[in-house]
Amino acid sequence: MQFSYSWLKTQADTELSADKLEHLLTMSGLEVEEAETAAPAFTGVVIAEVKSVEKHPDADHLNVTQVDAGTGELVQIVCGAPNVKAGIKVPCSLPGAVLPGNFKIKPTKMRGVVSNGMLCSTDELGLPDDGVNGLHILPQDAPVGANIREYLDLDDTVFTLKITPNRADCLSIKGIAREVSALTGCAFKQPAIHAAPITGSRKQPVQIDAPADCGRFISRVIENVNARAATPDWMRQRLERSGIRSLSALVDIGNYVMLEIGQPMHVFDADKLSGSLHIRRASEGETLECLNEKTVSLSENTLVVADEKGALSLAGLMGGAASAVSDDTQNIVLEAAWFAPEIIAGKSRQYGFGSDSSFRFERGVDYRLQADAIERATELVLQICGGEAGEMVEAQGELPEAKQVELRLGCLKTVLGVDIPAEQVETILQHLGLQPEKTAEGFRVTAPSFRFDIEIEADLIEEIGRVYGYENIPDDYTSGRLKMLALPETRRPRFAVYNEMAARGYREVVSYAFVDEQWELDFAANANPIRLQNPLAAQYAVMRSTLIGGLVEILQNNLNRKQNRVRVFEIARVFSKGSDGLFVQNERIGGLWYGAVMPEQWGEKTRNADFYDIKADVENLLKNKAAEFVKTEHPALHPGRAANIVSDGQVIGFVGELHPKWLQKYDLPQAPLVFEIDMAAVLEREKTRYQAVSKFQPVRRDLAFVMPETMTHDDLLAALKGAANKLVQEISVFDVYRGTGLPEGMKSMAVKVILQDMENTLTDETVEPVIGKLIDAATAAGAQLRS
Repeated sequence: MQFSYSWLKTQADTELSADKLEHLLTMSGLEVEEAETAAPAFTGVVIAEVKSVEKHPDADHLNVTQVDAGTGELVQIVCGAPNVKAGIKVPCSLPGAVLPGNFKIKPTKMRGVVSNGMLCSTDELGLPDDGVNGLHILPQDAPVGANIREYLDLDDTVFTLKITPNRADCLSIKGIAREVSALTGCAFKQPAIHAAPITGSRKQPVQIDAPADCGRFISRVIENVNARAATPDWMRQRLERSGIRSLSALVDIGNYVMLEIGQPMHVFDADKLSGSLHIRRASEGETLECLNEKTVSLSENTLVVADEKGALSLAGLMGGAASAVSDDTQNIVLEAAWFAPEIIAGKSRQYGFGSDSSFRFERGVDYRLQADAIERATELVLQICGGEAGEMVEAQGELPEAKQVELRLGCLKTVLGVDIPAEQVETILQHLGLQPEKTAEGFRVTAPSFRFDIEIEADLIEEIGRVYGYENIPDDYTSGRLKMLALPETRRPRFAVYNEMAARGYREVVSYAFVDEQWELDFAANANPIRLQNPLAAQYAVMRSTLIGGLVEILQNNLNRKQNRVRVFEIARVFSKGSDGLFVQNERIGGLWYGAVMPEQWGEKTRNADFYDIKADVENLLKNKAAEFVKTEHPALHPGRAANIVSDGQVIGFVGELHPKWLQKYDLPQAPLVFEIDMAAVLEREKTRYQAVSKFQPVRRDLAFVMPETMTHDDLLAALKGAANKLVQEISVFDVYRGTGLPEGMKSMAVKVILQDMENTLTDETVEPVIGKLIDAATAAGAQLRS
């Protein structure tokens, strides 16, 4: 909502400075996004009257003018504007003036002729474009010599408010003035509404065919209007400072009433209508050419205003071209209606365009305002365009019922933590237009027609709190001791995970939980993701079930910015459908490693990271929890370079290299390595156990086994560990050999075995039987001891 302070003061009698009003509105919940003067800074510009115009002797496109700038004598100024002529009044910058951009005016010669100033256009003063090619021509009653900033009120402040969806009542000067009155106690001067004299005989019949969607519809015919009449400067100025471009007097009047009191309106050309106006749902496939020159195909969920021939306008959204007023219009129909917010909501997105009217209707318009709007618009039409007004015709559907809400003073004190006197509470409620009635415990409030958001006691407490001023509530009422609960021994702190990832060179990222549906197919083979009913955009249509898509997108962004070594991680929730049909959300940690293991340097050769590098990072994450890596196939990962992470028989995640087909599709020069693990498993750790350190030296035996290529090192270690006793402290692979001396399809794997006793020095007599059992177990699994 954009408005000028000077217009607001016509309804709120306040003397607050613009800065103080900005702070007050923001603290009360009406956030001020921007506050700036109506024009940039400039000085020395006055109103001047052009007395004479003569052609420049040495330039075809220049004129020599004599102007009266209120200095007591005529001033000679050379001007190149095409619209300069004798008798007009224009802004004039005299020597010493400083225009926007610190442009200083000095006497000068132009093609040999002295020029003692400059006649100005709107562009040179930093004012909104008036559509005129040349000088900014002022009204004939503009006082010569007056300061142009004072005459045009250019020191006025233009506010832009960020109105929350529940405060549609503040989408007008009237609504904001009511708020300022409640916040400051100043007088609230509502716009005077005068009933128009009925001099015309023509009426426009109205019929509501969808009473649940349209609660009230009022029409009035005004005959013999002058559609070519010019919009008054004062109205054009207020519209422009509210962010609305002036189009024509009839259209401007509708916009003006909307801004002034909050009721959107529409103007039809009465001679283009056929029979009664019907407010109904559109027929499927019905078309309408709108005022924005777009032709839309309507659906059955759309409310339209139609006549006997067909749809005339999208109700609450935009009028149609066929019934629009033009310069040749002689008779008009004013229309003001109340549409249920739910029938208007979403239509802007559905049809690809919106309007100031739809912005208000979908948030809720005062359902008792329509007659006032018709009378106010009629007054302005008769004043500016002339004509004879007929009687209003009203049709009524289903209107909301006024809600009554109880406010207990005791509850107010408990929630806000401050004792506000009952008299002050009553005054605040009265200024907000909430019609309080005293009760035994406080007040009973009847929600006014312009406040759809007053439904429960908490709503009233919020109103009292923000008008009283949250900054006025003492901050010493909170008492009590906050005690941090002890973290279980079997759970590690969350920040330890963040610190470990950062220590290993990863940077945390945050991506959207809404993702492209194609990502779910590519990276999770999820053909039935959780779809959003109202997605923000086509690429955010579903909820993610994996973090890989977001990490790959972040990699693409980095590669586009010439970052060739990327390590990122994210801790976030993923979403899926459970077997019972309910939605399940699990927290997971995902990581991606792309590029070299180490930054480019002289001390070590550049080597790209591989599966075992990222596997080491995963093992570090799970160092407090037993886990194994089992070969698997995953839609996102390279076959043969992917593994499930298994702990206690449960798959808790996966790790591997991105599939080659996704490298081509997502334009990646080389394969990144990724992992994803349940966060609960990462945070879980085994209970700490303590044991004595042996005083006796360990014994190491190295065993080399020849085995088929199809046998994995996990198969070998599983067989060996299954035959080990308590003396065996460690079994691990330290070498793999393929080549000369081995049969085709075979490989050699060397294993070290560490044995140690807590009570005795180990001898060969003790060690050899244990080693023999290990060799037998490996032989049974398909491996032979290498000679």
